[in-house]
Amino acid sequence: MSARKKSHSFTLSALLFVSLMAATPVTAADTGKRKPNVIFIMADDLGYAEVGCYGQKWIKTPSVDRISAQGIRFTQHYTAHPVCAPARCSLMTGKHGGHAFIRDNSNPPGRKTNIKNLEWTGQNPIPDEEVTMAELFKAQGYATGAMGKWGLGYEGSTGDPNKQGFDLFFGYLCQAHAHSHYPMFLWRNDQKVMYEGNERQLQGKHHSQDEFIAEAVKFVRANKDKPFFLYLPFAIPHLSIQVPEDSLAEYKGKIPEEEYVHKGYLKHPFPRAAYAAMITHMDRGIGQIMSLVKELGLDDDTIIIFTSDNGPTYDRLGGSDSVFFNSAGPLKAYKGSIYEGGIRIPCVVRWPGRIKAGQTTDLISYHPDWLPTLMDLIGASDTVPKDVDGISLAPTLLGNPKQKERDYIFFDFNGYGGQQAVRAGDWKAVRRNIHKGNITLELYNLKDDIGESKDVAGQHPDIIAKMEAVMKKEHTPSKLFPMKVLDGVK
Repeated sequence: MSARKKSHSFTLSALLFVSLMAATPVTAADTGKRKPNVIFIMADDLGYAEVGCYGQKWIKTPSVDRISAQGIRFTQHYTAHPVCAPARCSLMTGKHGGHAFIRDNSNPPGRKTNIKNLEWTGQNPIPDEEVTMAELFKAQGYATGAMGKWGLGYEGSTGDPNKQGFDLFFGYLCQAHAHSHYPMFLWRNDQKVMYEGNERQLQGKHHSQDEFIAEAVKFVRANKDKPFFLYLPFAIPHLSIQVPEDSLAEYKGKIPEEEYVHKGYLKHPFPRAAYAAMITHMDRGIGQIMSLVKELGLDDDTIIIFTSDNGPTYDRLGGSDSVFFNSAGPLKAYKGSIYEGGIRIPCVVRWPGRIKAGQTTDLISYHPDWLPTLMDLIGASDTVPKDVDGISLAPTLLGNPKQKERDYIFFDFNGYGGQQAVRAGDWKAVRRNIHKGNITLELYNLKDDIGESKDVAGQHPDIIAKMEAVMKKEHTPSKLFPMKVLDGVK
């Protein structure tokens, strides 16, 4: 880790969850063997029930299903935020929304998108003092690479992935740029890789997903003899709906179609078939990476995690059809909402020989847990910053019954009117429309009401009082993302 960040965590106060970090069984890293590689794959706007191992009926995802069958499937795993940039921030830094630097999608002032000149605004950058999991891996001698959608800072900013621990970044720095899967260019570190024949149209010569996989293959081959951390924040199935014709052919004519209002995104003539094809196309690329890992003899030395950044997109936007695909399963609402459909996500993990195959866990967990978990698994738990909100999931992954469960997880989201939530056991409290002055809590018992259809706040004033106390304790004011009603700002 660079000198500029060595002391960052020791000047901040320890937070509630650090004390709950559990002791971990001995890992390969502790026995003198090679430290395990880590491949962290994150889909974009993929719903809880949009892969086969979570009950999807229309869309085929054999590679993700194989990760699940050969490892462990989480049934109660959450993002920290229901939209792109803040979800990525919490994942990379291990902090929930009440402490994370980025708390909503937003662009920095003074930067304007200019499509003609191939310039994209980029999102507000995370600052220099934020410590990412990539930096922690790098400090342990790992090669670090990321291919996909970044969303945490534009080129040359403090949030540039090359300044946040990644040796190699390849993909979209700006989220708006990623709205086309046939881009006119992608970034390889600070250089633009140009693609002829991709002039903002439905079809092109170079699909970004294929470019990500090709670059990931090169990265794995180049670093096969040393431990590596490969972060794959794919742009699928985020709109626009675009997919190569050979993948579309698998579904065209086999899924009933319906006309839609495209609302600003490229309009596809076969939206349902193409949406399904996009996810299967992504899954096929994941299979390529898994086959390569096996070919290189790295199967037993590689941890593979697959998850999503948030829930599925709102129904009928840009040709999506979350009702038809039952994208959120039994959960309420979609992307942008603090209800379960916006934040509960698929998560499967595979590590042959270390994670027992065919497991399912209902442990309540979320994105901030991955930073301490992965450092624990590689034998570097002592490097975890003291200000993270996550706990190590290593005991659950490795079959240690001593996994400690936290009292609650907290959600603090500045967007979509301002929202907060607390999940404590079976209880979940929700606060919405904060920017309009609302501080009233809704309360749901998820064990009896997973669809959050019956607000029982009036029947449990004692629980409401506890939830309000958590929200007050865990929310810290942000100059960039103020909640004036809660922060006492006029």
